[in-house]
Amino acid sequence: MAVSAAASPADKERFICIYPAYLNNKKTIAEGRRIPIDKAVENPTSTEIQDVCAAVGFNVLLEKNKMYPREWNRDVQYRGRVRIQLKQDDGNPCLPQFPTRKSVMLYAAETIPKLKTRTQKMGGSDQSLQQGEGGKKGKGKKKK
Repeated sequence: MAVSAAASPADKERFICIYPAYLNNKKTIAEGRRIPIDKAVENPTSTEIQDVCAAVGFNVLLEKNKMYPREWNRDVQYRGRVRIQLKQDDGNPCLPQFPTRKSVMLYAAETIPKLKTRTQKMGGSDQSLQQGEGGKKGKGKKKK
């Protein structure tokens, strides 16, 4: 599945780069988000992007020490770049359901929240957030 880091430059031509900032709903367009905010994910990691793309059958290369140039925060959480082989040598898409880089980004953003690591961590907090939002409508008026 994964391509070795020693792939020649000619091999990498067909690979697209996806940085976590492209899919992050905490970022603005100016900060690097490339998909609509309602479809974006909260703080995705390069490992999560790699997991969902490798699972669907893409040729994936994770570059852990690369950073998005517009990312001011140098934390390990924000590091990483995922290289994905979008097209074959003849120019045809590797996977017909993903003809463009945007289709890959939208798929990754749609699938990352369903990952086991996300559902286990976020399961309880999502419910409490939803309950909190529902409760605020009635309780907020009573408190004042």
